[in-house]
Amino acid sequence: MASKTVLNNYGSFDVTFVRGEGSTLYDADGKAYIDFLSGIAVNCLGHNYAPLIKAISEQAAKQIHICNYFVSDIGSEYAKNLLSATGFDGVFFGNSGAEANEAAIKLARKYGYLNGGEKRRTIVTLQNSFHGRTLATLTATGQDKFHPACFAPYLADFKTIKANDYDALSVFDDTVCAVLIECVQGEGGVNLIEPKWAQALAEAARKAGAIVMADEVQTGMGRTGTLLASDALGFAPDVVTLAKGIAGGVPMGACLYRGKAKDVLSAGDHQSTFGGNPLACAAANVVLKTINKSAFLSDVTKKGDYIRTQIASWHSPLVKEVRGKGLMIGVDIADGTSAVEIEKQLLSAGLTTSTAGKNTLRIVPPLNISQNELDTGLSILKSVLTK
Repeated sequence: MASKTVLNNYGSFDVTFVRGEGSTLYDADGKAYIDFLSGIAVNCLGHNYAPLIKAISEQAAKQIHICNYFVSDIGSEYAKNLLSATGFDGVFFGNSGAEANEAAIKLARKYGYLNGGEKRRTIVTLQNSFHGRTLATLTATGQDKFHPACFAPYLADFKTIKANDYDALSVFDDTVCAVLIECVQGEGGVNLIEPKWAQALAEAARKAGAIVMADEVQTGMGRTGTLLASDALGFAPDVVTLAKGIAGGVPMGACLYRGKAKDVLSAGDHQSTFGGNPLACAAANVVLKTINKSAFLSDVTKKGDYIRTQIASWHSPLVKEVRGKGLMIGVDIADGTSAVEIEKQLLSAGLTTSTAGKNTLRIVPPLNISQNELDTGLSILKSVLTK
């Protein structure tokens, strides 16, 4: 088994998937599973999506990778398309969300140094946030469980505040260079951020001379029903980070910047060997062209509303609350029952999900999941939650 040869730092289940079609996965024994996880919001167009496969295959036949000392045609095309769609001025490409957030953190620290000297270096994040597994992004993460002593010392000059708390906005002073928030907290439990509070947060940060950054690694690229979740919150961040679904399953991350953040990083400040490689950009182009349509994004919102309405209608004693935005949904499991145990039961019944936060079941299916697969998955979910 893979778990005996590959570092099992994920606590992986004893299931080996061999192929997928649409929003359905098949294991080595031929058993089918409805995919309500999509690789943790990565396979945004499901599995074996024909236009994506075609673009990857054609690009692989032409060019997979070139040195970043040069420019690839598909990389340049995708950058222009992404910036046009999002309204940003520039982009740094990496390979993951952690890399994108590392770029944002370095950009913020340099911005602070250029606009206040050595004292302006504090980055504010939120309690229950998650920003990655590197030392810098772990430090930025506002959850104690991600700060074990074995990885200490962590970086200095990070502060966390409580989300949706107006009193917490007093944290901003001339020592703060940036604030970094998730528009919906994913790993923290699918917690929603109030639009008016997000706008007040951005105003307080900017008044203090700091830049505003949104970690949209999980919420971006249509996941919550708009291309960027920050668009719906209305606070116009100076920096946005993307990954997960950006290239439909091909590893990729991006750090977008504009306005005051536009000319901060210069040549040599941050680099990535594989970042923005032609293969990833070819895949990302298909994802962007597919999802960045009003009808598609509206459908994501409708599907999310449908899922939440269905779960609420079951009146299950196992469900404390169901919440979310678009196809990023959290189901709080009642005290005395473990969300992990529910996850295991669902997997056994043929439905992939994950957990988040203290005791929350997380549902993040492909954005183009069919109604039939959606209803089949909900039927499995109901059978477990109402038994």
